[in-house]
Formats: sequence, C-alpha cells, structure tokens
Amino acid sequence: MTEAFLTQLLQAIPLASVLIGRGERILAANSEAKTLLGSGIVGRHFITAIRHPAVLDAVEHCLGDRKTHRARHLTSQSGRDLTYSVTASYIDFSAGEGVLVCFDDITPVEQAGQMRRDFVANVSHELRTPLTALLGFIETLRGPASKDPAAQQRFLGIMDREAHRMERLVRDLLSLSRVEAEERVRPVTRVDIVAILESVQKSLEPLAAEAGVAFSRIDDGTPIHVPGDEDQLRQVFTNLIENAVKYGARGERVEVTVHLSEAVPSLRGPGVEVTVRDFGPGIEEIHIPRLTERFYRVDSHRSREMGGTGLGLAIVKHIVNRHRGRLRIESEPGQGCRFIVTLPHE
Repeated sequence: MTEAFLTQLLQAIPLASVLIGRGERILAANSEAKTLLGSGIVGRHFITAIRHPAVLDAVEHCLGDRKTHRARHLTSQSGRDLTYSVTASYIDFSAGEGVLVCFDDITPVEQAGQMRRDFVANVSHELRTPLTALLGFIETLRGPASKDPAAQQRFLGIMDREAHRMERLVRDLLSLSRVEAEERVRPVTRVDIVAILESVQKSLEPLAAEAGVAFSRIDDGTPIHVPGDEDQLRQVFTNLIENAVKYGARGERVEVTVHLSEAVPSLRGPGVEVTVRDFGPGIEEIHIPRLTERFYRVDSHRSREMGGTGLGLAIVKHIVNRHRGRLRIESEPGQGCRFIVTLPHE
C-alpha cells in the first residue's frame, strides 16, 4: 500500500488518526492529525511527533503485545486546554503491520463534567453557610439562651433570614432548571412588553421607595408585542430592575428605556431593545464577561446582605436565549450600569 492510499484511508476516519509501522515510523496521517501534531510528521519516528508519555507508552505496549491500549492526551491550542481520548489499536494489513492511533476530542465532555462539579460545590457552599448558622442558633436556643427572651427573639430573627435565604436559593435553582429544560422551545404567544414593564415597576415601587430610588421610563406607552413567555419575561425585568434598585446609588433613579427598531444587527431583523440603567458605582470591565455565570458575584458579601443568590443573571441569560434574544451589559466605574435586552419583534 502506498502512502497516498493509506492517507486516503485515514481521511475517512472522522478523528485525528496516524498509522505507525513496525519500524516505529509514521506511515500516514490524516489532515486532523497533522493539525494536531504537525504537518511534517509522516516519515518521522512516532516519539518525535507525539511526545506525550502516556500516549507513547500506549503505542509501545500495543506494538509489543498487539492489544488495544488507551490513554489521554492533554494539549493546548489557541490558548484553550484540550483533552483527547487516545486509542492505540494493532492492525495487520497487506503491506505489513502497525498501530493505528486515533485521537478523540473529549474536551466538551470534560468541560461539562467540570461545570457539574463546580455547580455541586457552589450549591453545597451556598447551603452550608445558612444551615450552619441555623444549627448553631438552635443549639444556643436549647442551651444558654433557653431562658433569655431577648436573645431568643434576636436569634429567631437571624434564623428567619437564613431560612428565607435557603428558600430563595432553592427557588432560583428550580427556576434555572425549568428555564434550561425549555431553552430549545421558542415561545410563540405574543405578549405586550410595555405592559409587562409597567407591571414590574408597580410591583417594585415599595422596594424603590425604601431605597430612595425613583423610576424613570422612556416610552410613549404604545403597546409593543413580541413572541414570548409572559411569566419568564416578567422574571427577566423584575430581576434587572430589582438589581438596579438594590445596587444602584441611593437617592438616584433607575431608567428604563424601550426602543423598537426595524433593523437590529445582532438579530438580523426587527427587534425591541429594553435598557435598564442605574446611576450607581458601576462595575469594572474585568467582571462583565462573568456576570451571567452561576454564583459569580462582584461583591459576595454585599450580594448576600442584599439577599442575592448569585443565580439571577444566569436565569436572565437562559430566558433571553430561549426567546432568541441578546443580553448586553455595559458599565464603567462611577458611571452606573446598563443592561440591554434585545428581543425579536416578528
């Protein structure tokens, strides 16, 4: 068999693959393997091309005992860490014998596994803190504070706050789970985005009054209908406006702008742009790309004091994705924050 034929054969394999002959030199490689290991690997000794100890051991063992061996190949490309599952299989063909080495990119699987581990760790941490506080106060109420009414009232108040914190976390986790389950199902019911914003602002007026924040809405009140899930869109704007009230500057205002455009570049068509702006301290640019990550907080202590679970913007992102919209965050320290939700208007 010629090198051209072997290369053509390997091209039919949808994985990066190289064929190593009995003389321990690479007889052929497909284009994916040349991208991974280098364009000039054919004809070279396999040790100079692969260089990963675990993979080299798998190839050598396969050459020795003619059995299939597996290993993991770790590398990086364009600043990304990549993980490959490598299979070294002995083959006997008309031109001789050798080892077929296939590299299967399992990076997405590894990343998903890491995300699950991080999620479990974060949930455990978020639940452990209020649970520890509750258990400690229960023990105190049964012991030293059992006959101290003033201490009992103080501890019961703290326990109530911690229990509500856990309740909010569980509620947000369930909400995030539901949103993710429905993310591929696009809503078809048409809802009035202006009416939703009016309802949300009215429901948050007591919170705004307590924080000394005034609402300012810029639109003419004309109904604007978009395909959407009313409850989920209400959740999006409740979260964004509530955050603006809580984390904006006290005594300032929260500005809500609704703008209908016939051509939105990010949507490649007509769209509605809703902007929620506060005039608070703002957020440093380094934090902005991570704000929609689960449990990511710019100021963990302040967020917890405000009753935040660290899941609100993650839920917002998934709901906006379900509506085939876009979420954009703009901020500069000292200039406040702008959260822009763009939804298709069809």
